[in-house]
Amino acid sequence: MATANRTIKLADEVWIATALLHRRHPELADFTIKEIEQRARREAIAGEPRKGLYPHILLHCVANRRPNPGRYRMLFATGRTTRRLFREGDPYDPGREGAKIVPAREDVPRKYHELLDWYASGAARSRAKARSSDPLDRLRGLGRQLWSNEDADVYVDGLRRGWS
Repeated sequence: MATANRTIKLADEVWIATALLHRRHPELADFTIKEIEQRARREAIAGEPRKGLYPHILLHCVANRRPNPGRYRMLFATGRTTRRLFREGDPYDPGREGAKIVPAREDVPRKYHELLDWYASGAARSRAKARSSDPLDRLRGLGRQLWSNEDADVYVDGLRRGWS
């Protein structure tokens, strides 16, 4: 069991637990709320589990949910009961604009600093994106080559040619 750190924010605990799951299971795109909660409880960063852990995973840390009242952008809901780490470029509720995405290094125990470095390196994004099960996520970038060799106006003019 980890040394208790009661000053750590619940949101930071949630992010750490989710990052640990991503690192351990890079083949998975997301995790259930229950899996994240169990990982956070097993890690026990703050000692005993605190009330509020579940609501933070369910809502307070979730970028694409309306703030109520937490406005963090640490997680992304891929389904009703599944979450993954938020990545730059993910859509989010406008009420969460400018909100915290990752814990501040000074706010987490030193043993988790390598998770912050791992996330900052883009490893979380490239692995999760490559194995995403979200059909819309898999469409990202599709058709990009259509615009690589032609100006958009020339392309559209060509489509309109022959219209009356």
